Amino acid sequence: MIRFDSVSVAYDGNTVLDALDLAVGPGEVMALLGPSVSGKTTALRAVAGFVQPSSGRVFLGERDVTDVPPHRRGIGMVVQQYALFPHLRVEDNVAFGLKARRLPKGEIRQRVGEALEMTGMGAYARRRPRELSGGQQQRVAIARALAIRPEVLLLDEPLSALDARLRSEMLAELARLHRELPDVTILYVTHDQVEALTLADRIAVLDRARLRACGTPRELYRAPGDEFTASFVGGANLLPVSVGSGEVEFAGARLTVDTAGAGTRATLCVRPHLVGLGPGPNQLSGVVREIQWRGATHRLLVEVGGHTVTADVRELGQPPAHGEQVVLHFAPRDAVLLP
Repeated sequence: MIRFDSVSVAYDGNTVLDALDLAVGPGEVMALLGPSVSGKTTALRAVAGFVQPSSGRVFLGERDVTDVPPHRRGIGMVVQQYALFPHLRVEDNVAFGLKARRLPKGEIRQRVGEALEMTGMGAYARRRPRELSGGQQQRVAIARALAIRPEVLLLDEPLSALDARLRSEMLAELARLHRELPDVTILYVTHDQVEALTLADRIAVLDRARLRACGTPRELYRAPGDEFTASFVGGANLLPVSVGSGEVEFAGARLTVDTAGAGTRATLCVRPHLVGLGPGPNQLSGVVREIQWRGATHRLLVEVGGHTVTADVRELGQPPAHGEQVVLHFAPRDAVLLP
């Protein structure tokens, strides 16, 4: 449904998107995940028609839309700051795109009602944006995008302006909407890994204008292809190791992991929640440098051979003291070697 064919975008000679090749299937939710200035919003705006590629082509289905103006692409878009018209009531905001298409009044009323009910805003049709909470305003923006019945929905960091509780609620709402609209293809821009892992069928990781990795959330979490992807998708301990036959060495400790295909030097990747406290397989000894209580867990930052190893362990009745010597461990199956 969406295809980037070697799409590059440059401003004043500065490349902000570099030869992006990416395909999003019909009905798929693709998250573009990356830090600021990684190129993800530029890619989305190229699909919307607000950015003209310096090279490459953008396709919707089999249609080349690179030179098609935005209003003729049939795309729904939701941005971070809602972009509602403050002087219009909710129902008129939602109807705006339909009126621009000169649809019959009866069809406009029907579609507005359907979109508002779908987003849980049917009871607020006569209110103005200033009378709504941030989460309600975002629901109206989504209803407006859905009212035109787009085949493609673009979401540009739609939850970043909301507080943590509202963000969690809206994530659930977006997941529900996707189940109810399985034919709508969604391109979702975010820098929040939780949003990407929760909503996306696949995640495309961008960094410094280039595509670094693309795969399902489970693939990228369990077997990231490089250090950047490992650190950005889920967070990870990344430890430099020397590789032997069937084992690796780190800070004087010999550890058993899968070394198939590894060179003589690599980076050992293990997720913090898979690191346990106490004796076990693949033991590491170190000194506690910081302890963070996080409700259900304690996060321990332990110095091992001049490197910090992070362990998220279940809440401890008596956590170790700062400066105390401790032993950590992890299972061989829970570690991945990265080039």
